[in-house]
Amino acid sequence: CSTGRSFACTADIKYIEKPLIASFEYMKTRILSLYDWFLIVGVIASNILYSVLSGNIDLVGSVASVAGVLCVVLVAKGSIWNYLFGIVNVSMYAYISYKAALYGDAALNALYYVPMQFIGWWQWRKRGAAVSSGESSDVQVKARRFDWKQRAILFAGCALAVVGVGFILEHFGDTQPFKDSTTTVLSIVAQALMALAFMEQWVLWIITNVVSVIMWVICVSRGEPHASVMVIMWSFYLLNSINGLRVWLKLSKSSH
Repeated sequence: CSTGRSFACTADIKYIEKPLIASFEYMKTRILSLYDWFLIVGVIASNILYSVLSGNIDLVGSVASVAGVLCVVLVAKGSIWNYLFGIVNVSMYAYISYKAALYGDAALNALYYVPMQFIGWWQWRKRGAAVSSGESSDVQVKARRFDWKQRAILFAGCALAVVGVGFILEHFGDTQPFKDSTTTVLSIVAQALMALAFMEQWVLWIITNVVSVIMWVICVSRGEPHASVMVIMWSFYLLNSINGLRVWLKLSKSSH
């Protein structure tokens, strides 16, 4: 996953002392491909273009969008630094979802995703992911995968949970209960699989991202704040999740 360039990593940079500097140095030296840079530059350019065309600078939505794409790009590459950008993204996205009356998404991010960033960091460190190129650990997390019986149980359980949660959200006045249920349930399961480094997370992320794009397009039609920026963010998430599945199929195969 190298960009083809070689950069020296400053040996005295510690992730506790200077996490942002270390994470960008790590990405630059070890991780990002041209496609990853396309996603990152693309989401930044899309947010700028939206601000120019709409005459409205959506700072909260733009920061959440860019941090989110940085997070998922690093997840796809098996880099532990995804959790640094993840905490920024999920905190802001919880606020945005609450404002749009998407209570399932709001609760999911505030009550589940935030603590899972710390749990995920700990789990990935246990599975060998490095925080700097100078460590003896592997640069990427050691990925794994389910067998077909486990996958059948996983997807059947998810389907039942989506229906059940959908009826609950409908009862509490959610504006898009079954779409919101799909993204909420599948995201909970996918985040857990992500922390445990299972390849199957990416199938769930792809479904989640498709439904999320549809959900936020509907919010745009209703004039919800930040909705247009969220469509941009989830569209780039979808592109990344397809690439993530490709990368993790190789990572999980090599670890078996």
